[in-house]
Amino acid sequence: MFQKILIANRGEIAVRIIRACREMGIQTVAVYSEADKEALHTMLADEAVCIGPAASAESYLDMERILSACVTMKADAIHPGFGFLSENARFAELCEKCNIRFIGPSAEIINKMGNKSEARKTMIQAGVPVVPGSKEPVFTAEEGLKIAKEVGFPVMIKASSGGGGKGMRVSRSEEDFEANFRNAQMESIKGFSDHTMYIERFVENPRHIEFQILADHFGNVIHLGERDCSIQRRHQKVLEEAPSAAISESLRTEMGATAVRAAKAVGYENAGTIEFLLDKNQNYYFMEMNTRIQVEHPVTEAVTDMDLIKEQIRIAAGEPISVKQEDVKIVGHAIECRINAENPEKNFMPCPGVITELHLPGGRGVRVDTAVYHHYKIPANYDSMILKLIVHDKDRESAIAKMRSALGELVIEGIETNLDFQYQILSEPDFEAGNVDTDYISTHFPEYCK
Repeated sequence: MFQKILIANRGEIAVRIIRACREMGIQTVAVYSEADKEALHTMLADEAVCIGPAASAESYLDMERILSACVTMKADAIHPGFGFLSENARFAELCEKCNIRFIGPSAEIINKMGNKSEARKTMIQAGVPVVPGSKEPVFTAEEGLKIAKEVGFPVMIKASSGGGGKGMRVSRSEEDFEANFRNAQMESIKGFSDHTMYIERFVENPRHIEFQILADHFGNVIHLGERDCSIQRRHQKVLEEAPSAAISESLRTEMGATAVRAAKAVGYENAGTIEFLLDKNQNYYFMEMNTRIQVEHPVTEAVTDMDLIKEQIRIAAGEPISVKQEDVKIVGHAIECRINAENPEKNFMPCPGVITELHLPGGRGVRVDTAVYHHYKIPANYDSMILKLIVHDKDRESAIAKMRSALGELVIEGIETNLDFQYQILSEPDFEAGNVDTDYISTHFPEYCK
């Protein structure tokens, strides 16, 4: 087992990893930017190292500085969390060259699954259903239009290296295709330094269903059930649930087996997520694989009673998965609300600032993952998510009631948040009935999507 782990991240995920390490008796090293010198993760870790200015490119994305800190502090491994360098194959490769264990899959697998057009090709070869679309990378609007005509409109134009909703556009006709393609490609070049695109048929009003998988280096691969991540804005998740109200036990078994087959097809190791689109006829299609821990992993932990961060660390240290597939039981229902420092009424504009009052809810089945505290100053340099509120209860109806209660108890003053917006979602009849899809927010709350 590792003696010391460096956490190459910030915010609530850094705190989450530090706590798991402490319970395992592993020392931790926090890295931080100048903007995060008073961040909670720097206080909770055994050691902390400043790695540069506020700008991510000069701190949390600076591989050389992070690796130098790891070597200097004599850490055995690096946990990348999510975002930043968590799916950067070059970083994983450099860790290996420096004899530092990257807690995640190999650089080769990250490359293979991170490039979405390459991932599609791999899944097709493995017999995993995919949305009809381009079989090879697309580089020009002319190439893309030809494929779009073959696939049939509407189509989704996607960046091969994309994520977080960037580099994506829906084209509904030949007339708007070229402009949408160029805009998506420009966004991909700016965000990922990659002009490689691909085209796929746009599935109308689908659910976004993802399966959590674990894989070790002994060839064992299991799934831990699904999460329903259909509540989104601009392709960014807002609220997640486990299990999905739309998935029967038989479909769960089938999709779970498909997710395991997809992971085995690439020789996957560590924690990962296979994401599917589920249409109204219960047809499902592979969308992408996330080669890291997800923001929404706590809902899976709640319904399976497993610690995914500890599993990641054990697997990276060469140990087998702690359970077999037949041991995994989905118990009750869990919901996670992402609380962001943003104003929904102003197009979800980020609202950094000082938290003047803070009260966190508690009680049976209530969990709060956060790195904020009373009088904490939220920097303007990073993602607006400041807190994850997770509840677990015997069934979906009870979990919704518990989340409403927890949201009603949560107090965050001094900044704008999406707290009231989350409460609106929880109280809307279609959500209560489980009638949701990826267009739920735009159709039910158009006033927030101008």
